[in-house]
Amino acid sequence: MKLDFDRFGDFANLQFSNPSILSTSLLSIHSAQVLTKGKQVFESLDFNWETGQQWAIIGTSGAEMTAFIETIRGNAVIPKGEIRRPFAKEYTEEKTQSGEINSFRDLIAYVSQRYEIRNKSNQQNFYFQQRFNSSESNDTATVREYLVEVNSKVGGPWTLETISELLHLENLLDKSLLLLSNGETRRLALGMGLMRQPKIYLMDQPMTGLDVKSRAEFGEILKVIISKGVQVLMTTSANEIPEGITHVAKLSGKGIEKSWQVDDFHLTTKQEQNLSYDWELLDSLIPKFPNEDKEVIRLENLTIKYGEKQILNNLNWEVRSGERWLLKGSNGSGKSTLISLLIGENPQAYSQNLWLFGRKRGTGESIWDVKRPTGFVAPELSRFFPTNQTCRKVILSGLFDTMGLYKKVTAEQETLADSWMNLFQLESFTNIPINRLSLENQRWTLLARALIKEPKLLILDEASQGMDEFQRRLFKDTVQQICERSSITLIYVSHYAEDVPEAVGKVIELKS
Repeated sequence: MKLDFDRFGDFANLQFSNPSILSTSLLSIHSAQVLTKGKQVFESLDFNWETGQQWAIIGTSGAEMTAFIETIRGNAVIPKGEIRRPFAKEYTEEKTQSGEINSFRDLIAYVSQRYEIRNKSNQQNFYFQQRFNSSESNDTATVREYLVEVNSKVGGPWTLETISELLHLENLLDKSLLLLSNGETRRLALGMGLMRQPKIYLMDQPMTGLDVKSRAEFGEILKVIISKGVQVLMTTSANEIPEGITHVAKLSGKGIEKSWQVDDFHLTTKQEQNLSYDWELLDSLIPKFPNEDKEVIRLENLTIKYGEKQILNNLNWEVRSGERWLLKGSNGSGKSTLISLLIGENPQAYSQNLWLFGRKRGTGESIWDVKRPTGFVAPELSRFFPTNQTCRKVILSGLFDTMGLYKKVTAEQETLADSWMNLFQLESFTNIPINRLSLENQRWTLLARALIKEPKLLILDEASQGMDEFQRRLFKDTVQQICERSSITLIYVSHYAEDVPEAVGKVIELKS
């Protein structure tokens, strides 16, 4: 579907690369020492944001980029230096004079990578399987209900209709949130931010999880948002600076390392970092199966529907042991649904011609029989662990295929978990809850959880999502090493061709 951008107003003549539309300070940070979670992130941060400037923040650390946004949002400790927010001065003074409770945050919208879904009782108590069980979706709001319930303290131009058309949500409005794909949920998160009618819109890697077509459209969407008077700051990778951005800043541990007007920013040769793990340790940990030509997955005319909506139609696919497949498809094409069938989370598997490891589903096997030989990683998994589940417990839970550790483990199993934490350099996070880990360390924790049980099949669904470019390269190299050192069968899902390991030699693409 092609979006008619003209209906959103005439923005064609706006000079998006011209910072001098107005030279009024929106926000300034001066010589700030920034702490998050008790640790110093920036030594001396200086930043000035003028009206008309739309910023892209890049860097080698995803944790630093997220901390930069949290500093602007007022969620960081600044023991030295200061931060000023002139953009909210008039609003807060007016509200204070009228006796109304107010905050500069009333004028900010924020799209995090940690988007959450709550049920109609406003409780985020879902378990992972509910995404694929249509009988569970009645307790979950639809996209329409979720958007109209967004609370805004100020008036503005954004309506359900304009947001739905801008972000291609029209066909999703009556869909349960639990049935959204990862990319569809990301677009909903963008829409929820706009419903707050923000003056400042902060986005933490908003293109993550979007397919190639959606990423190409993002610049046009951004220009529409800016044309309505919204000031934008987003974190992103250096090779994904969308149209509409006027300025680029690169972060380091000290603060802003360098900044450019976007016309002067040139993507220089990528800095080579010596990122690697102890591959000999990896070799000792990963399973060694004999090279056998056995059936791992077989689908015959597989068809999945939710109500009247058909997700998969007459799909045929066979995967043999030791094969490495790339699973492709645009957002909403059914990739998540297909994976849910393969990992035993979708009850519709029992009515389908589906064989896993040579056994047809629905012939007396238990759910644990299905899960045991398969390791699975997806970025959203981290949201479904209880808050008391530490890095160590999450890894150990992989031995039991549970969303958390609820059994006493042996000394041998504890030693095994220690080895995986040592491999992925997670030792210092042993007792940290998974929801407090940086996104990149969450991904390594989930990979260790998938591998600790020595699976025959490994399914990685956008598993490096949220990592910075160097961590993504390390993740790709790690998967390559796993493939070179074992006969493990792999299904790899990614919207980024550069993230796909060389070992992946077969492709299946789902059509929307």
